[in-house]
Amino acid sequence: MGCLTTHVLDTAKGIAASGLKIELFRVGETAPLRELITNEDGRADSPVLDQDSFIPGIYELHFHAGEYLRAGGAVLSDPAFLDLVVIRFGIADADQHYHVPLLLSPFGYSTYRGS
Repeated sequence: MGCLTTHVLDTAKGIAASGLKIELFRVGETAPLRELITNEDGRADSPVLDQDSFIPGIYELHFHAGEYLRAGGAVLSDPAFLDLVVIRFGIADADQHYHVPLLLSPFGYSTYRGS
């Protein structure tokens, strides 16, 4: 069965982004399905969506980048260039593993579908 995982790397510092808040939403719903804080490896301690709740659909991961960057000592403009990073993605096959990482700096980010 499939699952959804994520991790965050702070590319400006060259380290895992520990302590970053992430929320998962299913598009069309207002309440988050899950909220988590990244661990010392920049990862969730368990899958963001596990086999029991992993169904096809359109989802969003909300990465609270501004809070994380400020807590790490970054001086950001007001408003910050990047504050809330939203990645919208689709899950088409509930039997596959979907990994959605975020590579983050104060002025840019990238993502991809990992394994």
